[in-house]
Amino acid sequence: MGKHAYIGCVQDLSRHRRVRDQRCVSAGVNSSPAQGAMASAFARTQNGRVASSRAAQPCRAPLRVRAVATTAKKDSSSAAASKAKLTPEVAKDLYYDMLLGREFEEMCAQMYYRGKMFGFVHLYSGQEAVSSGIIRALRPDDYVCSTYRDHVHALSKGVPAREVMAELFGKKTGCCRGQGGSMHMFSAKHGVLGGYAFIGEGIPIGVGAAFKSAYKRRVLGDESSDSVTCSFFGDGTCNVGQFYESLNMAALYKLPHIFVVENNLWAIGMSHMRSTSHTLGDADFPYIYKKGPAFGMPGVRVDGMDVMKVREVALEAIERARRGDGPTLIEAETYRFRGHSLADPDELRSKEEKAAYAARDPIPQLKRVMLEQGLATEDDIKAIHDRVAAEVEDSVKFADESPKPEKGQLLENVFADPRGFGIAADGRYRYELPGFTSGTAAVS
Repeated sequence: MGKHAYIGCVQDLSRHRRVRDQRCVSAGVNSSPAQGAMASAFARTQNGRVASSRAAQPCRAPLRVRAVATTAKKDSSSAAASKAKLTPEVAKDLYYDMLLGREFEEMCAQMYYRGKMFGFVHLYSGQEAVSSGIIRALRPDDYVCSTYRDHVHALSKGVPAREVMAELFGKKTGCCRGQGGSMHMFSAKHGVLGGYAFIGEGIPIGVGAAFKSAYKRRVLGDESSDSVTCSFFGDGTCNVGQFYESLNMAALYKLPHIFVVENNLWAIGMSHMRSTSHTLGDADFPYIYKKGPAFGMPGVRVDGMDVMKVREVALEAIERARRGDGPTLIEAETYRFRGHSLADPDELRSKEEKAAYAARDPIPQLKRVMLEQGLATEDDIKAIHDRVAAEVEDSVKFADESPKPEKGQLLENVFADPRGFGIAADGRYRYELPGFTSGTAAVS
């Protein structure tokens, strides 16, 4: 096709679309493609009734949309207000959880340099307020999806420090029996849906978990299914496709999902200021939370170095998701106190930048508030420190003394049915035969 013919086709198509849209506006028609029986059953209105499916129409009226970045609406219920109040019990739990995360990670650094851990190890030191503020506000039946920086997320969700450390040591007693390692913490019992080495991989998993919760409640009629899922990821992940696809699906089906961007300003060694474009005309900073309203969900930016502020935002988003109002995008401004991993010399960030964030360390901040407001005494603080120190030491001792996985474990979790290896003459599975893992077993 020649250049002029191509331009003519484009012009004809544009004229056709204009005429079609004018007819739609005159007729007052709004239409959308039929989404099938499942989608019709799943897409419910706020009052719980099933939205009626609409047949596909030949035209659709154009819509004018103005994206506005807003925070989630305040829940006026007394229950939500009481939850947000910082009681001595809540304050001590938050302090304990943040301190456990910090001390655990610092111990990981020691064990890594002593040769007890292998591969890449990414520490969470400095970002504890995000994990504690959000995950400690969840219920045991809620879910968490993490990244490769996942040790502390697992701890906050209730996975025992022993199991996390043993996993880092590659031992059989680890939460993944030593097969996951640092970047792949998983615990079905505690609702930890895994850490993921490649950025963005965990977000669709989290959205899938939220879809399951919503489907069970809205379609299968299980009123007890109101679990919420939180997916954690970094600022660098917000420039990959899975992030936007997941925002779209979560908003489309009003899923009980919370997107948590832990914006520590650096995607490995790439500054956030150099890698992310500005949103909605902002000239000073490329904000991520403003991408939420573009998909029809609230976007909230919070000081990720203040656990109380993070918790307040988290409670609001959790309540919103649980009552069926859909997802929320939270951008937590935070900072990691170490390099990208323990193999990173951390030479790209300025000393001034590091010092500025070190002065905002979330753990001393909370300690000061607890003492000033009478939420804890110095003795209470000391008791928490002693408890954490003993727990971390115990986790190392447990991991060091635990057995390594047996070679035969490599053949497990490969096929859903172990009969995939075949059955021997004596009725046993072939992988159970002596010498199978070394290749010396007699196989017909």
